[in-house]
Amino acid sequence: MTSTIASSVLSTMNSTSSTSDSTASSADELQDQFLTLLTTQLQNQDPTDPLDNSEMVTQLAQISTISSIEEVTSTLEGISSQISASETLQASALVGNGVLIEGDSIQVASGVATAFGVSLGSDADSVTINISDSSGNVVATLDAGDMSAGTQALYWDGVQDDGTTAADGSYTFTVSATSDDASVTATALKYALVTGVTTDSSDEVALDLGGVNDNVGLGDIKLVL
Repeated sequence: MTSTIASSVLSTMNSTSSTSDSTASSADELQDQFLTLLTTQLQNQDPTDPLDNSEMVTQLAQISTISSIEEVTSTLEGISSQISASETLQASALVGNGVLIEGDSIQVASGVATAFGVSLGSDADSVTINISDSSGNVVATLDAGDMSAGTQALYWDGVQDDGTTAADGSYTFTVSATSDDASVTATALKYALVTGVTTDSSDEVALDLGGVNDNVGLGDIKLVL
């Protein structure tokens, strides 16, 4: 026989997948549809051209595959929900904490400078930080000495090279790192305060940094202070 049971069930699935209730179909419902169609097909088959056993086995395999796919999809949806809930919990735990993200700015208020940091691609035997004012003039040079690969927080006491306290405002910094006189990859990190949890344009969990900085994802946090 040229008609197939599996194709009928597939047609039913395709017609329902475009509706908001498509996820309501279950493996049990598909199997019920299969048995109903099988019974009808057997009752109305042409005696001169009966349903071939191998064809029936193929159709059974197809409907089994459909059921398995549905079960896998349901499992993946469950895992996705758990991951989302876990990320939201992690993000919520960061609210009120200072973090380091990529950036090269330092803020000074009442003579107190925000923390900053550096991420090194490999060990360095010499790390130097140059801090500049809004005009681009270097006002302080810090010798951080040797540092291991990875991310480390750094602090500036707000005192400039001439011994005076830095005026309130925004400053920038650059990092120079070497090992045996060879340059070491160094990424500048700035301070941010996590003020809340939100979602981005893709509905992914994001951290609200109070409007001073753009919202970031959990993966953008280099260090929690």
